[in-house]
Amino acid sequence: MMRKTFLLLLSAASGAALTLMVTQPKLVPVAFGSSAKAAAADTYRQLNLFGDVFERVRADYVEKPDDSKLIESAINGMLAGLDPHSSYMEPKSFRDMQIQTRGEFGGLGIEVTMEDGLIKVVAPIDDTPAAKAGVMANDIITKLDEEQVQGLTLNQAVEKMRGPVNTKIKLTIMRKGQDKPIEVAITRDIIRVRAVRSRQEDDVGYIRITQFNEQTTENLKKALTDLQNAIPAEKLKGYVVDLRNNPGGLLDQAISVSDAFLERGEIVSTRGRNAEETQRFSARPGDLTKGKPVIVLVNGGSASASEIVAGALQDHKRATLIGTRSFGKGSVQTIIPLGAGNGALRLTTARYFTPSGKSIQAKGITPDIEVLQDVPEDLKARTDTKGESSLRGHLKAEGDEQTGSQSYVPPDPKDDKALKMSLDLLRGVVSNSAFPPQAKRASNQ
Repeated sequence: MMRKTFLLLLSAASGAALTLMVTQPKLVPVAFGSSAKAAAADTYRQLNLFGDVFERVRADYVEKPDDSKLIESAINGMLAGLDPHSSYMEPKSFRDMQIQTRGEFGGLGIEVTMEDGLIKVVAPIDDTPAAKAGVMANDIITKLDEEQVQGLTLNQAVEKMRGPVNTKIKLTIMRKGQDKPIEVAITRDIIRVRAVRSRQEDDVGYIRITQFNEQTTENLKKALTDLQNAIPAEKLKGYVVDLRNNPGGLLDQAISVSDAFLERGEIVSTRGRNAEETQRFSARPGDLTKGKPVIVLVNGGSASASEIVAGALQDHKRATLIGTRSFGKGSVQTIIPLGAGNGALRLTTARYFTPSGKSIQAKGITPDIEVLQDVPEDLKARTDTKGESSLRGHLKAEGDEQTGSQSYVPPDPKDDKALKMSLDLLRGVVSNSAFPPQAKRASNQ
């Protein structure tokens, strides 16, 4: 038996460095039989072919190539053929990811992914240089300091956007509805991610979770305590938990956040290729909201870890979901360090399932109450998120796949129809058969 160190990751954006380190054994299977031996022999022949091509390139390419870059490109090509969320992280990217996991890193403050060879903004992080400079979700970054992004890997592009504090970088952006490219100069800064924000909405506690890093659960506990101190228990109508445009993050944080609202029952299960790899995670006694009603806001930008929380609370009838269908990323990535100086492998190793046994992969979660926002005319072209099902090479759904949905959130709360609906329901101003949900435990399937 070999023992390796792993990092578990849940995020919609491949460039998001949100990780958790754990240690677990990994068995190395031994194959027996003639068919297994034949398959192994064929594999070794293919590896010999790779070696032949590698040596031919080294010997005959018009310019002397960098051997390490050739190997890295080969690894990236292999992983790119698996699914959109598997990739190789060279050593610096791996180190930066570990730093980001702690909730503090240097850079611009944007969540990005790769789409058709270009960098697509999933969402700017609140109160960061990118957000202040006007970078928007769904923006396509075509150049970095006049260098074309096309041809770079996602990790290479991310590395170029990071750098020393107080240094500048110029982004060239294509935005739907704009005829000409937009150039934005941004000064890098220390990005301190506030994973949880909260405010008092008179007799309702509003909590926005922006991502799931190592600080999220503790931030949530503090937010709940502050709101409970600010609003007398007899006046407090309930809570609105806003997961809109939250791209995901750490698996353990998704579990502990869900646990904060549940007294019992399964939160999520993860299932790998082999039956013995199935894991189930359950809530412990203790609802930190003391049984107050909960409404969860979701949209097309709510992904992965966000969907675990939304799915658990919906299945257990603990919360009513309001908004639009979520992103639909139902897979778990394991970050496998490859030894000193060799970086790490980001590999999709499992699917996850909600308490009722449903996979949301390439489907998303349908809210109990759908609310579409009124979108300004100049922003209508970017109101929809394509979703997991539109990503090239995505893991196929169990059953029919669903497209993405609206991801626009009005900057002014007064214009936020989903938030207004939530407040009105909690205060009894309006009624809906989906609120409050009929309390019952979800059954495993």
